[in-house]
Amino acid sequence: MEKGDVFVISAPSGSGKTTICRMLLKRLENLELSVSYTTRSRKRGEVDGKDYYFIEPERFDKMVVSREFLEFASVYGNRYGTSREAVRSIVSRGKDALLEIDGQGGKKVKEELPEAVLVAIFPPDWKSLEERLVGRRRDSAEEVRSRLRAAEDEARELLSYDYLVVNDDLEAAVTRVEWIVRAARLRRARTLVRLEKIVNRTGEGERWRE
Repeated sequence: MEKGDVFVISAPSGSGKTTICRMLLKRLENLELSVSYTTRSRKRGEVDGKDYYFIEPERFDKMVVSREFLEFASVYGNRYGTSREAVRSIVSRGKDALLEIDGQGGKKVKEELPEAVLVAIFPPDWKSLEERLVGRRRDSAEEVRSRLRAAEDEARELLSYDYLVVNDDLEAAVTRVEWIVRAARLRRARTLVRLEKIVNRTGEGERWRE
């Protein structure tokens, strides 16, 4: 079984990355979300183990010391981390791992896994970003102001990503990211082992799958 790929989706807060990730998971087979760990409090409607693993700072520190995180970062005073074992488990089963993390984390993943595919999502303009942050009613007024101040720096950092997608239309943005995933699945390194079996007739019962 060939190993899966790692896809990182990052964006300034309020740019639609969570919605895009959820839609991708529904559209694409063999794509699995790696749920992050966080020290922040659970917000209304969030489910432990689905949205995040909500843990105490002391446990987070222990996981850092034992190198359990592929990446970790502090964002808006809270800490977030991606489990190294969770990602390894996904790709070792031949599935692609989807990481919804910030730009700091994305660059750390790229350092550890150079083959990872980094996709940045951008809002069409700053006014739209502000309207989205206010409209979702999940953050206080001060948190919205803080996120807007950080968004410009985050956007600059994301310009170094492998792919840049503007979310000016949700359906179009999801389709663009879907193309990126499907294209990565057709790379030579990913398909060579399976195709060699077919060409050499050692795997006559196997069929290529996207």
